[in-house]
Amino acid sequence: MNPNDISTSRRKLMQGAAVTLAAAAAAPALAQTDSSNTQAASPPPLKDPKQLYPKPPFQEQSQPWPGLAGKMTPKPDHGEDSYKGNNRLAGRKALITGGDSGIGRAAAIAFAREGADVAINYLPDEEPDAQDVVRLIREAGRKAVAIPGDIRNEAFCRELVDKAVNGLGGLDILVNNAARQQSHDSIMDISTEQFDWTLKTNLYAMFWITKAAIPHLPEGAAIINTASVVAYDAPANLLDYALTKAGIVNFSKSLSKQLIKQGIRVNAVAPGPFWTPLQVSGGQTMEKLKSFGGDTPLGRPGQPAEIAPLYVQLASTEASYVTGQVFGASGGRGEP
Repeated sequence: MNPNDISTSRRKLMQGAAVTLAAAAAAPALAQTDSSNTQAASPPPLKDPKQLYPKPPFQEQSQPWPGLAGKMTPKPDHGEDSYKGNNRLAGRKALITGGDSGIGRAAAIAFAREGADVAINYLPDEEPDAQDVVRLIREAGRKAVAIPGDIRNEAFCRELVDKAVNGLGGLDILVNNAARQQSHDSIMDISTEQFDWTLKTNLYAMFWITKAAIPHLPEGAAIINTASVVAYDAPANLLDYALTKAGIVNFSKSLSKQLIKQGIRVNAVAPGPFWTPLQVSGGQTMEKLKSFGGDTPLGRPGQPAEIAPLYVQLASTEASYVTGQVFGASGGRGEP
């Protein structure tokens, strides 16, 4: 070969390598052109966690079921102003039931700011809260799909999954979070209709939605079910609710053993007392509401924004070795 040709070839090779290196160096900078809501931020200054949020006594308040976060006093913090993402769920597609308020809303905001497109399910009466969430997801630069409907209906649960898959272009995160909680001092006060309502909302719907979702979930997908500390320490006034939450724990553990064969992880989160519409729409007696969360070592209820990072972690590939587990956040009580 002519020495000049060799020199020319070497020069072209080096130029190509330089272009490749430049592109690689530019990639992080390009990635940072997304919405500021998906940017990593400096951590907030250290503070005493007992003093971060409101503590009891809370004022008396009551709303008809299912309740709205926007009408609570004080209003819950779902991370609207505080959660900053870092692309941990970039390109992912999530369906969250009960995504209008409470823990589901906090997870929806966090997922979107971590780069995921999000579909939320909620009851039609919760439309005002749901529209706030849709706006926040879109402000994060992600696709939002709102799917109102009652998950006590099996046909709707199948329709819900289909709409989520079609609206998002797929599905790889499922969060079964919606729940009904009503306080009753005695089993004698719980009618068959009320018992059926709680079980269908909390257990049957999870079963139906999960069955409908599994055929769409790829390897590496994640299912996260919201249980509760009452699965381990059932209070006297939440008999039917505690029953369902214990069922969710065991459902998650059993299902994880089945689905890991398909490369799908299943975990559960067991929150302690969190300040959500569940509490003001019949989930607590007025006396318990006024002192809600005061019996924890932190002396206050948790805010939904404080548990959202746990859902992000379980949904992300960083938790690749985590399945069949239950994670608690109970203000220092130590369960589960």
